[in-house]
Amino acid sequence: MEAEAKSGSLEDSWAFIQRPGEGCRTVPLAGHVGFDSLPDQLVNKSVSQGFCFNILCVGETGLGKSTLMDTLFNTKFEGEPATHTQPGVQLRSNTYDLQESNVGLKLTIVSTVGFGDQINKEDSYKPIVEFIDAQFEAYLQEELKIRRVLHTYHDSRIHACLYFIAPTGHSLKSLDLVTMKKLDSKVNIIPIIAKSDAISKSELTKFKIKITSELVSNGVQIYQFPTDDESVAEINGTMNAHLPFAVIGSTEELKIGNKMMKARQYPWGTVQVENEAHCDFVKLREMLIRVNMDDLREQTHSRHYELYRRCKLEEMGFKDTDPDSKPFSLQETYEAKRNEFLGELQKKEEEMRQMFVQRVKEKEAELKEAEKELHEKFDRLKKLHQDEKKKLEDKKKSLDDEVNAFKQRKTAAELLQSQGSQAGGSQTLKRDKEKKNLGFL
Repeated sequence: MEAEAKSGSLEDSWAFIQRPGEGCRTVPLAGHVGFDSLPDQLVNKSVSQGFCFNILCVGETGLGKSTLMDTLFNTKFEGEPATHTQPGVQLRSNTYDLQESNVGLKLTIVSTVGFGDQINKEDSYKPIVEFIDAQFEAYLQEELKIRRVLHTYHDSRIHACLYFIAPTGHSLKSLDLVTMKKLDSKVNIIPIIAKSDAISKSELTKFKIKITSELVSNGVQIYQFPTDDESVAEINGTMNAHLPFAVIGSTEELKIGNKMMKARQYPWGTVQVENEAHCDFVKLREMLIRVNMDDLREQTHSRHYELYRRCKLEEMGFKDTDPDSKPFSLQETYEAKRNEFLGELQKKEEEMRQMFVQRVKEKEAELKEAEKELHEKFDRLKKLHQDEKKKLEDKKKSLDDEVNAFKQRKTAAELLQSQGSQAGGSQTLKRDKEKKNLGFL
């Protein structure tokens, strides 16, 4: 009862503790304090640190991705031309340091080499998704370190994806729809119609309407310029109605009137890149760089990265609250996950041990069977050897008998021959004696 009373009083005391931000009062200041300079401090700090911005250009070969990047940032980015002979899609990343006035920008441009070049385009989106996830994972690993250096860490997360649509004038390709659907939850997609001077103005208007309708019907979420800030709500609301932007890129400058302007010269006339009556390049530059660059960075961190981070931590077993809606202890989660991992490790170790024992038994059985076969083979060979040896001995004995018999016959023949020779010699002596006696007579 005393414990219950103590716990109850403790809960009552916690109920009176105010959370941060609750019950705040507004009080007047008697004089200037100086914290109104905080925005200036933030600006100075940000300018000194510099900014980073990462653009992913997705589109088929020959849609002018590199040319548009050169036109957007009014420079010539160095890069080796792609051969487009790869069996799959490859992502090529290049980082550049840009300086405008006193503001530094670390710009990373990622291009999709070989996108749409393959006969089978079913998995063309996978390398792009894996690349985006890899950048999220690298940032998450940096966040989870004990000693973090996020203020000096180069943020490689993709802030904007410019999706280049071929100016067919008909409808989106299946490749475009599938790829954008796979990317819309991972990156801010801004669809643009590349080389829009290839189709007429009336066809371009119908093409934009067709693209917007197909994106909505297929549930593809493209980036919408924010309208919650009053300072940019009007221009962003107007520009949202112009999506997708129809653009033209060119680094060639031609003299038009008294000015040098970026344009493309054709036999039938000149297309001015920065003329809003000719294309939407100016609108794209305004929305991407001059108005919403910071919002693109913020949306990447607060929306797309947070979604990846939440899913990743949930996979690791972390939660905000337990089943009783109480704050979840990070230490308890770590211990539970560690124990679960150790249990799985022991289970796998036991399975491997059982598998090893089973394989050893099987190997022993195989060896015993092989040994048995060898013994049987040895016995057969031994018996065969004994049989052959007996046959050889029998044959040798018969040969010895034949040799002995032959020797006996030979000895008998030689004896008979010697006896015959002696008999013939005595007869010859007798005849010679008789002849001699006759001669004397």
